[in-house]
Parts: sequence; C-alpha cells; structure tokens
Amino acid sequence: MALNKNALIRYKTIDKCLQNSYRQWTLDDLIKACSDALYEYEGRAVNVSKRTVQLDIQLMRSDKLGYNAPITVYDKKYYKYDDDAYSITAIPITESDMNVLFETVEMLRQFKDFSLFSELGGIIQRLEDKVYTEKTQQASIIHLDKNENLKGLHWLDELYQAIQKKVVLKLTYRSFKAAAPSIITFHPYLLKEYNNRWFLVGMGNKSRGVVNLALDRISSIDYDFKTVYTKHEFDADAFYKDVVGVTVNQGERTSAVKLWVDKYNAPYVITKPLHHSQILNMTYNDGSIEVVISVKLNLELERLILGFGDAMEVVEPKRLRKRIRTKLEKAVQQYNKP
Repeated sequence: MALNKNALIRYKTIDKCLQNSYRQWTLDDLIKACSDALYEYEGRAVNVSKRTVQLDIQLMRSDKLGYNAPITVYDKKYYKYDDDAYSITAIPITESDMNVLFETVEMLRQFKDFSLFSELGGIIQRLEDKVYTEKTQQASIIHLDKNENLKGLHWLDELYQAIQKKVVLKLTYRSFKAAAPSIITFHPYLLKEYNNRWFLVGMGNKSRGVVNLALDRISSIDYDFKTVYTKHEFDADAFYKDVVGVTVNQGERTSAVKLWVDKYNAPYVITKPLHHSQILNMTYNDGSIEVVISVKLNLELERLILGFGDAMEVVEPKRLRKRIRTKLEKAVQQYNKP
C-alpha cells in the first residue's frame, strides 16, 4: 500500500500520543495532535477530519501496513496501547523485508552520481548500515550491469543540473575522429544511457540538428550565460522511436529491415525483440525465422547484427546487406592473417 507524507505524519503522531500512558487520549485529542503536527511540518493549517483519524486507527490496527497496533478503547472514549512497550517504529524487520531492503539499497546506489537523489543519500546510508548489521554475508540476488571505471560519469550531475536549469554550455569535446579537442557551444536537452554508456543530447549553435555527445569525450564544462537557451521542438520518445541505440541519422528514412535468424537464436530474438517495431514475418520448417524491424540505419544497428555472427543474415535492404557483408569479409581477412 502506497503511503503519502501526511498519512505517515498522522500515524507517527498517533503512535507518539499513545506511547504516553500518563495521559488519557480521546479521539478529539488525537485529531488535534495530528492537526498540530501537520501544521508544524507543512507550515499551514490542514483540516484533519474525525473520519480520517478513525480510518488511520483502523489501518494501524490491521496488518495492511504491517503494524498490527494493539490500540484499544476504554471507558468508551479513551484510546491506548494494550502493550505499553509497543511502537510502530519498533516493529522488527522480517527476513523478507531484509532481502527487499538489501536489493533496494544495491539499486539505489547506482544513482549516487545524481544530486536529485541527494536527499536519499542519508537514508540509503542508514538503510545500508541497518541491513549489514542485521544481515551479514548476504549475497546479492539482483546484479546490475555496471562499470565503475567508465569515464565521464562525474559529469552526470552537473549536466543534469544544466538541463534542469536550461543553461547553455561551453564544452571542451573531442570526438573519436577528431585530431584535437574543440570548444562547443551546446544547448543540452537530455541525458541518455545506452549499452552502459552515457550521452548528452542537444543542439549546438551551428545548425546541425539534434546530436549526441559521449560523456567520456568531454574534458571540461563551462557555462555560457550570455547565450539564450533555446529548446526547439524536441520529443525524446519520438526522436528515438525509429532507432536502435543513440545515433539518429536525421537525413535517413526509416527502412524495413528483414533479418533471417537461425533456429538456435530464434527464441532469443522472439522473446527479446531487437526493436519495439519487430514483427515475426515468417517461420521456416527448420525452425529458423524471418523478422522485420522498421528503423533508421545506424552504427548501433550494424553492431547489433554483427554480434549475432553467422546466426543472423540481412535479407533487406540491399545496402545494409552489403555493408554487413563487407565487414564480415574484412573480419575473415583479419583471422586469415598468419
């Protein structure tokens, strides 16, 4: 059950009240305590109804939240805990809870480079300490693909902030083809991850359309506050809809790419489509298949196809078939060298 912040504040307030056994608590007392607590947290008057607190008490008594709070009523008007030592903050963590917390901590740690998770930093650390204190030598059940040695990851947060605040950047950037780095004025739109690499997507001052820059090729970042930030009509989902990867050849038209897949790899391609547009075009008697994807041709698509080796063949279009054949012939020549 999802809990909002106000509900949690009310539960904690009711819990704190009922822990004080030196005072008698009526429903009106609990309503006032919850209203005061919400005013303190929110800085404004919040109308807590009688019905709301009654439902809170009902939920706290139930096992829906895992509290099973022993709240009883005596003299037909006063609320208390039957167990003086009870508190919703002292509920023991179950084995199942611990496993979930362990894996959650592992996943949250993947985002440590982003300041948008900075408020979670202390929470993650406390969770991690709690988990390892309660459950040592626990092997992770979920393993995420990561490479701590990737270059450029330290730029993530700074670039995220620049996109959020709509700031024009002055980037020192050197592409793999360039002999030397150059200074680029760049309007950042999006951070995109593909194949365990991060890219900055946006537009330069030169009219080359939307491009992507690999973070590991950026050597310095500065800000250009004199240039007005402009964001042309850019829809990330629409922009990347017809491509595999991150390279969008904007002059390229979408092509129907027909691919033959052998019987051993057919189940993998069927259960994990190469692209969201994939359709099964034909199933052959030997178990092999032909699939069709509608994409713009790019380098990432070629690498994906080449990764299947002899298990995949480009049927159409002819120009892609020719490019893949040329690359495979060169690969054979490499292996034929003494």
